[in-house]
Amino acid sequence: MADFEAHIDKVGFQGDGITAGGLIVPMTLPGERVLARQGKERPELVEVIMASPERVTPPCPHFSACGGCTLQHWDLAAYSAWKHEVVVAQLRRGGLETEVLPGFTTPTHSRRRVGLHARKQGNQVQIGFKARRSWSLVPIEVCVISDPAIVASLPMLRQLAAPLFEHPKSAPVLHVTASLTGLDIDISGVERTKSGGLSADARMQIAMAAGEAGFARVTMGEDILYQVRQPMIRFGKATVSLPIGSFLQATPQAEAAMAALVSDSVAGAKKVADLFCGAGTFTFPLAETAVVYAADGAATSIAALKNAMASAPGLKTITPEVRDLFRRPMVAEEMKGFDAIVFDPPRAGAEAQAFEIARSGVAHAVAVSCNLQTFVRDAKILVNAGFSLDRVTPIDQFLWSAHVELVGVFSR
Repeated sequence: MADFEAHIDKVGFQGDGITAGGLIVPMTLPGERVLARQGKERPELVEVIMASPERVTPPCPHFSACGGCTLQHWDLAAYSAWKHEVVVAQLRRGGLETEVLPGFTTPTHSRRRVGLHARKQGNQVQIGFKARRSWSLVPIEVCVISDPAIVASLPMLRQLAAPLFEHPKSAPVLHVTASLTGLDIDISGVERTKSGGLSADARMQIAMAAGEAGFARVTMGEDILYQVRQPMIRFGKATVSLPIGSFLQATPQAEAAMAALVSDSVAGAKKVADLFCGAGTFTFPLAETAVVYAADGAATSIAALKNAMASAPGLKTITPEVRDLFRRPMVAEEMKGFDAIVFDPPRAGAEAQAFEIARSGVAHAVAVSCNLQTFVRDAKILVNAGFSLDRVTPIDQFLWSAHVELVGVFSR
């Protein structure tokens, strides 16, 4: 198919350039004139004929092939302004008008949690990220968004992955977390062989590779393949043992920014509920000034929270509970006596919990969200019940992606 010229009008919510006629051309910026070619699913950029003054040289040599980042070619100030406008537009589309404060943008070399795919080609094992809109692997040697400890360990991670291909259909993913005590690697995507899990030889090779690399822990599901130190994380004044495969904010800087926003938003509260609390991301900072009820559906996270309470003396009382907040949300009657509710649900949002907050007499609520669509849905439940959405702060935790998170503050 012949190449064609296109003029880019704007960047859409997914981070791709869009023409005035609605044609999507990835890797392009507003005001650019480009040469494009129709691919299998959508046009692909062939050449930038007239570049935007906001176009910059991407800092990563893997950019454009690797699917991990999609917007490194955009000047950081313009890119950040676009993310701010995405939040404003999505809220407005949902009928929500509020003050959207300047956002927080996470710095480079700060991602402490990544998922590295491993593939075997002949006798060689490669690790990296998936290509854009493809299952193909892009092997990486550097990563400008990741913690330097992860990047430095890429050769050792390749050695660790080598014994994982005993089954021909295995497509391992190394979920790597940089903890205070070393790298924690949780492995998924390994198919079971006829004899069951990994062979004794494979397990020994993994343990040897992990030992030589100085990793803290290697797990596969609930199976601990190697551990020399417990991976530890700091939440406020508490030092927390990281449960296997547990949720953790992607960067410590974004986590600190969100924790400060949450704590500031409930300043003066004497009793706070922290719902979907995980292992205590916000619980411990909140407990510096308020009594906290902390609930989450993950038993391992609550156990880690409980165990960490002794590491942070001087806090107010924390009452943890394992609770499926989707099936058994904290109901309005239980909220009597609470000054504020904080909730940080997964991408599915917290619809059932939002209805209970709406029914309650609680005066303040703070929502931390990783999904604009479900945030809008849940926020409308609160607003329709008499809450005001006072302000929203965008959090750009996944640098150079189209993903944006936020902290929303509500009051009666």
